[in-house]
Amino acid sequence: MCIAKFITGALTQSIAITVDAANNLSDTGSSIINLLAFKFADKPADEEHPFGHGRLEYISALIVSIIILIVGVEFAKSSITKIIKPEPVVFSYLAAGILIMTMFAKLWLAIFYRSVGKRITSQAMSAVVLDSLIDIGATGSTLIALIVSKFFPTIHIDGYIGLVVSVFVFSAGIGIIRNTIGPLLGEPPDVEFVKNIEKKILSYDGVLGIHDLMLHNYGPGRVFGSVHAEVPADNNIILSHDTIDLIEREVKQEFGIELVIHMDPIVVDDEHIDRLHALVLDMILEIDDKLAIHDFRVVDGPTHTNLVFDLVTPHKYPVSSSKLIQEVSEKLSKLNNKYYAVITVEQGYTKKSQ
Repeated sequence: MCIAKFITGALTQSIAITVDAANNLSDTGSSIINLLAFKFADKPADEEHPFGHGRLEYISALIVSIIILIVGVEFAKSSITKIIKPEPVVFSYLAAGILIMTMFAKLWLAIFYRSVGKRITSQAMSAVVLDSLIDIGATGSTLIALIVSKFFPTIHIDGYIGLVVSVFVFSAGIGIIRNTIGPLLGEPPDVEFVKNIEKKILSYDGVLGIHDLMLHNYGPGRVFGSVHAEVPADNNIILSHDTIDLIEREVKQEFGIELVIHMDPIVVDDEHIDRLHALVLDMILEIDDKLAIHDFRVVDGPTHTNLVFDLVTPHKYPVSSSKLIQEVSEKLSKLNNKYYAVITVEQGYTKKSQ
């Protein structure tokens, strides 16, 4: 496609077609980078990289996006030059036919890449799909410029169309960067995926609740995680540990996650603790229904009672941790001046459904 468009661009003297050809050339380089990245990302874990090499795929997508940005900027310059010093575009049916055929070829490639990307859950393949769809729009724009040159030879829109194509290319690069930076920096997992994991863990006898589920993505199919599972404090510890081991194995089999579960023993069937837990939870929800608590414990003393718990806030919560602790402590003191709150404020690690 690149060679065909370069020849067509030279014959028709169209900067828009030449820009499109160069974009296809960058696609070739991108494909080579992705191919190498897939090869190296599949290497098993070693001493230097104990979690594998899967993130190389994200890095390859980032390199591809940078190449696309450079191509977009350089040919935007060429298009602006063509706008300042316009030259006539020579129409030919052969050129139009080549552009139409390459659009259909790119459409087939986009469908093929999308199918493969879904099967292997690949960020790099998703980036290539987006690039292919934008290429179709870019080639369509150059085709419009070519047709206009036939019916309106005095109207010089080739440079403008070339600029539009450059913007298409540049926006594709920005989109790929945005989609790639997230996994590299660490982003929350899919809400539905988290719900399925939570449902799986809570389905086992002896697990009363879970919190602090953290999932770390080291590339497609390489997810490591940890979670706190609440178990009855009066359970036999050997039996609870056996259940936890079983959950870890079956979660790995079903979801492909290397999960480490921390047991949190909690007191159950204690009216005094249950009443205080309900009282604190109601008070927290009155402050804000987006808040949550876990690891609730009660330490009774002769002069005061410590209510110990973790308070979970959403990200970018408008109230500072210190003010939130102060507000909760004051409310508890008003209920009973013997109550003292020992609070650890933390943020959730997963998205919450709306």
